Amino acid sequence: MSTPRLGADRITRRFGSVSALTDVTFSAMERTVHVLLGENGAGKTTLIRALSGLDQPDEGWVVDRGERVRFKGPKEAFATGIAVVQQELALSPDLTLLENLVLGGEPARAGVIDWRKARARAEEIAESISAKLPWHRRAGEVEVGTQQQLEIVRCLYRGADTLILDEPSAVLAPAQIEGLLRLLAGLRDQGNTIILITHKLEEALAVADDVTVLRGGRVVHAQAAAGLDRSALSRMIVGEDLRQVRAPRVSEPGEPVLEVSDLQLAGRQRAVGPVSLEVRAGEVLGIAGVAGNGQEDLVEAIVGLRPARGGTIRFQGKDITTVSVGDRRAAGMGYISADRRHEGLSVTEPLVDNVIIGAHREAPVARRGWLSPGAARRHTAEILGRFRVRYGQVTDPASLLSGGNQQKVVFGREMSAGPRLLVAAQPTRGVDLRGIKELQETLLAARDEGTAIVLMSQELDELITLSDRILVMFHGMPAGTFDPADTDARTAIGRAMLGENSGTEVVS
Repeated sequence: MSTPRLGADRITRRFGSVSALTDVTFSAMERTVHVLLGENGAGKTTLIRALSGLDQPDEGWVVDRGERVRFKGPKEAFATGIAVVQQELALSPDLTLLENLVLGGEPARAGVIDWRKARARAEEIAESISAKLPWHRRAGEVEVGTQQQLEIVRCLYRGADTLILDEPSAVLAPAQIEGLLRLLAGLRDQGNTIILITHKLEEALAVADDVTVLRGGRVVHAQAAAGLDRSALSRMIVGEDLRQVRAPRVSEPGEPVLEVSDLQLAGRQRAVGPVSLEVRAGEVLGIAGVAGNGQEDLVEAIVGLRPARGGTIRFQGKDITTVSVGDRRAAGMGYISADRRHEGLSVTEPLVDNVIIGAHREAPVARRGWLSPGAARRHTAEILGRFRVRYGQVTDPASLLSGGNQQKVVFGREMSAGPRLLVAAQPTRGVDLRGIKELQETLLAARDEGTAIVLMSQELDELITLSDRILVMFHGMPAGTFDPADTDARTAIGRAMLGENSGTEVVS
């Protein structure tokens, strides 16, 4: 019979007048996968920060192998075998996988790193969990799924037996997600304890032994996963069964709004292009690809954040290839960045400033070019309310919001401007079930009102649900354009994302 490995005993954590956790008791058993579920702002991140020593509860205790403790920091938690694998992996892209593995804990003999010993130990751990890693390659050269495997192996290499993973599948292709779930099951079978945060109910059902659901900072359900299905989990989290539903089109697409011809650019990891595409008014063009294959660079070029080395970008019939970001926005282009903390928001600034930025000299927040603070606050409150953002005051810094609520702020700001073209990169990343459904419905409503939408997402379900056509990027080049309504679309797109698109029919 399993015994408790890591948990919480009546933990309460407050941030000012907001209680992020209230009297939370939780327990993950040894050799199990325990999934934490809940809407944005439910307290999941605050709980794992307390469990891993990143934050201190105001009341209550962390329970480590049956003992009540207060970790002074993550190093103290790690010393007991607890490690966190964040969404943003802490790897040095210019170092090899083996160098990243030993960084900060290099095995030395006579003052010299013993690479043979490090490699042997690394391969032993990797083999035990069926992970195959190219140790000689640089971290920046391998796909995200491989980087994630390295991060997990590194935790085990340094002695961790309990891994906390926060939305680990957010940037993976379908085949990679399957591999991750097999890896987690293998870790459990090897005797490790896994605590997994995910918004994807299918993932939870595939791997969970137990589930705990948080709502409003309190535990509302805690039980074994056996016998649960997607509908049951959805009702536990939000009180109803929420499913993605593609709304029927109310009108046919209009004239081209965006035309990209033979575009070439220097990407983060590789050259991109030539790429050609077209998006019409009232149409959603999905862009798929495993992270690092050029789709991020492509959308940055469209909105003006990355210069073109060749080719042209035309917006509403005008060549905007060298036009500034500000002028593109003024012409009616909106952008939801995949990096909300560094591009989408200024997290240290008030919510009201983040919402009105770029439109602070225009109605309804300004009169004759002069900003009205009262109008700005009312406008901000109206948008935050419309998009169900959980916040305290509009004057609070954006950093106080959960990641999902930060995403809703960016989404609300861009949609409220009524763009002719919306470039949306990972628009629902980190958003809960209800929020995803609402944001997707908003995108489809904008499509039906004539907005042209470029949707770049790692969520294949989202792309298939929302897109009229899906362009797949692989190694910086188009790997095909697919009709999501085709019966084999999911398989074909998944294969193309991994460069296995031989013999697949491409549609335009």
